[in-house]
Amino acid sequence: MPCPHNEITIVQRSQRQSAVAAAAYQSGEKLFCEYDQQVKHYPEKRGIVHNEILLPANAPPEYADRNTLWNAAEAVEKQWNSQLARRWVLTIPREIPPDQYAVLVREFCEQQFVSTKGMIADFAIHDPHPPGHNPHAHVMLTMRAMDEHGKWLPKSRKVYDLDENGERIKLPSGRWKSHKEDEDTLQLPEDDGDEDEEVDVNEDYEAESDDEPV
Repeated sequence: MPCPHNEITIVQRSQRQSAVAAAAYQSGEKLFCEYDQQVKHYPEKRGIVHNEILLPANAPPEYADRNTLWNAAEAVEKQWNSQLARRWVLTIPREIPPDQYAVLVREFCEQQFVSTKGMIADFAIHDPHPPGHNPHAHVMLTMRAMDEHGKWLPKSRKVYDLDENGERIKLPSGRWKSHKEDEDTLQLPEDDGDEDEEVDVNEDYEAESDDEPV
């Protein structure tokens, strides 16, 4: 079954963005951001039919509260240009019955991110007027996974492998050879986004024209 629309963005503090604001935008809830001490609310947003948070088994139960979760995710990031969350928008095929929308997204997020990678997923189903015309899901994922004690793990950063001359090593595929290392251990600046890893595109989809969260 085709799913032609699939957009991924990163919530970045360097772009004056907020994970709390993004969560308020997709959920329709009024949230308070501790980082900038502002209420985030988008009352013009319509067509939100479901929202849900999926926690790995070892996550603190209080993270089931959206305000607590995203303020905690922001608080652990100390740098001015920190990446705060992943945002993902995907269409839901119109052939799927409305009562299966949440089931479809929940199962996918659980299998791909929550149970396997230890990430927390916060998703919302939007079905703006007229119903069934443009059903889609907004998914927010934490940048960090959780360890067995319910603590945030370090982020990993792509580091390019170098040859004896200090030059990047190119693979037969044409891509640069690289590996992952923990950012918190390396004390390196945040990655501003690499073309091989992240796609930075406009989050709005089709008829949605509400203000972007900030």
